[in-house]
Amino acid sequence: MRRVVITGAGIVSPIGQDLAGFGEAVIAGRSGLRLLAAMPDVGLEPLVVGAVDFDTARHFSRPQAKQLDRVAQFSLVAAREAVTHAGLELTESERDRAGIYWGTGLGGAGTLEEGYIQLYREKTGRIRPLSVVMGMNNAAAAQISLEMGLRGPSQTISNACASSAMAIGEGLRAIRRGDAEVVIAGGAEALLTPSVMRGWQMMGTLARTDSTDPARSCKPFAADRSGLVLAEGAVALVLEDEERARRRGAPILAELAGYGSSSDAVHLSRPDAAGQIRAMRAALADARLTPTEIGYVNAHGTATEVGDAIETQALHGVFGDSVPPVSSTKAVHGHLMGAAGAVEFLAGILALHLEVLPPTAHLDHLDPACDLDYIAAGARAARGLGAILSNSFAFGGSNAVLVARRYA
Repeated sequence: MRRVVITGAGIVSPIGQDLAGFGEAVIAGRSGLRLLAAMPDVGLEPLVVGAVDFDTARHFSRPQAKQLDRVAQFSLVAAREAVTHAGLELTESERDRAGIYWGTGLGGAGTLEEGYIQLYREKTGRIRPLSVVMGMNNAAAAQISLEMGLRGPSQTISNACASSAMAIGEGLRAIRRGDAEVVIAGGAEALLTPSVMRGWQMMGTLARTDSTDPARSCKPFAADRSGLVLAEGAVALVLEDEERARRRGAPILAELAGYGSSSDAVHLSRPDAAGQIRAMRAALADARLTPTEIGYVNAHGTATEVGDAIETQALHGVFGDSVPPVSSTKAVHGHLMGAAGAVEFLAGILALHLEVLPPTAHLDHLDPACDLDYIAAGARAARGLGAILSNSFAFGGSNAVLVARRYA
């Protein structure tokens, strides 16, 4: 079976808009969350978000920016960094075997909302002519393909919070099958629009604002956790057939060793431990690893009361009483929804590469129902770390798990 390696990474996130910045912040447990003011005209109450201070003019000309939804802008910037990091150069013939596998939950949410505002609130009777091609879920993948000349397989996956993890997993399978030799894989989300945020507020799943410091509002596995924090951003990874990467002397961050997915078939929004266990076991089997060979788990860890407790149960179901150290980096970057899996898998890759485990920030009071080692006291050295596992569990009962191994 072909081995698949990760040779480049790029990121746009609330805690860093390049790989170095993100790595430094996630290891330090430095939060990028902040309080967003109320919008009384649309009934939006104040809430904490993980917003990106994104300078569009730095990356795109004005005409180009007008043709790109925010989600596509994030995607292109992350993909550019990943390709540069990988030192990837494709010949014309190689472009036919270079693909794009991308994940997003809501696609061009900003473009769609702008259209509804123009149509129903402003009653202009006219919306932006490019609204359809800017708002469609595959717009970001299409833009990456166009800019980079990727003519191989293209797939956009929209499975809520598991979207980008599944995109990476399907990219792995594409290279293993021989459908492609190079894949840009990852995902993006830009859903901090009034209607989306208000919708989440109405669900009652968002974190209460921490009264002492809004940046500490997301508290995975803590007794005083109160919900998730919406965030935006993108991550792109360059996946390559190992032999190709070695021939060109590419820098190899890690081996993408395994992928597993499952459906709960239980409830639309309540997670299910059995479904999560099936996905983790499938990923381990795909990687041909035993649970004892995993040295770190980047948890889905949304900081919801039910979700964190069920994931803890699921981890016990796979690892028994020997669960490795676990952390949820959502405490500092928030929940990037369709991009969450890629962001958190990247945190795991950096843990392998740097031999440092990122902490679960803001975990001052552990919930007795969450009885694992969550790396609460700060980042931890992990010399000899051999393999990591990253969980992504979505509304709708879609589960995706990725495994990376130190490349040797």
